[in-house]
Amino acid sequence: MTGTIAGKSLNPIGLGCMGLSHGYGPALSQEDGVRFLNSALDLGYNHFDTANIYGAGKNEELIGAAISHRRSEFFLASKTGIDFTGPKRGTDCHPDSILKSLDASLARLKTDHLDLFYMHRFDYDVPIADSVGAMVRAIEAGKIRSYGVSEWSSAHLREAHAVYPVSAVQTEFSLWTRNVELGVLQTTAELGIALVAFSPVGRGALGGVFRDPATLADNDIRYPHPRFSAENWPKNLVLIDQFKALAATIGLRPAQLALAWVLAQGDHIHAIPGTTKFNHLEDNVAAATLQVPEDILVKAGELINQQTVSGRRYHDAMFKTIDTEDFV
Repeated sequence: MTGTIAGKSLNPIGLGCMGLSHGYGPALSQEDGVRFLNSALDLGYNHFDTANIYGAGKNEELIGAAISHRRSEFFLASKTGIDFTGPKRGTDCHPDSILKSLDASLARLKTDHLDLFYMHRFDYDVPIADSVGAMVRAIEAGKIRSYGVSEWSSAHLREAHAVYPVSAVQTEFSLWTRNVELGVLQTTAELGIALVAFSPVGRGALGGVFRDPATLADNDIRYPHPRFSAENWPKNLVLIDQFKALAATIGLRPAQLALAWVLAQGDHIHAIPGTTKFNHLEDNVAAATLQVPEDILVKAGELINQQTVSGRRYHDAMFKTIDTEDFV
């Protein structure tokens, strides 16, 4: 199975690199990170996703140090639009900010171009045409090959696409997070835009290994998420155990079934699961080649979905930064 982004044929399972540097427990050491990224390339990963905000630039630096010498072997995506450097942190997709952050990202990544550059969040204070204009200038300068957006609504996506074609939309999409079904999934299919699903294994929950949110570090990004709360997690764990049993009936790991379900929702869909475990790295990439019976995919979707899961995907403060349509 292959997918296409900006005319480039790719393995539909890419690697979300954020967790190597922050977000889900301790960061990998430099040595382990270098070994991990090169192993991913050797296993057949050819789509690597990062952002300037991940580890405050450290994730981009790790990728640059680890695999820039193999640059021709992979499709590289990064993001801009979340200001993490100044006293006033927040969304910033002003044209000057986009172009300045691009140059900084290229330096950290040790490359002269990105294959895909996302606006990480929607900026309500900057006209879409202005932000897209900066992306077009970067394309014309050869610094990026294409641009995308992350967590944008279908209406704003259409507006950007009318200014200059959008190559990819990145948003959370998994069995238990179905917001894209409210518009973005259909819009991307209609316009021929790749949909890149982050957290396709439910932030690790659907992998069936994680059992107890009380073990999370205080700085783990899942710690304040409602689905991992003391109230909601026990109910979600019941679903996860049933899902794990379902995957076992066809000899799959639950993460593989979760990934196969996401990819089955459209020919234009890619998934970028993140992990720091070598065995999970192997299992995840193998999901792109699985032939899962349709009835199993249907049962998975009926078992875990927006109606059966307990808790919203983010806490209230986070929703202020999300433009993607949401369930009420």
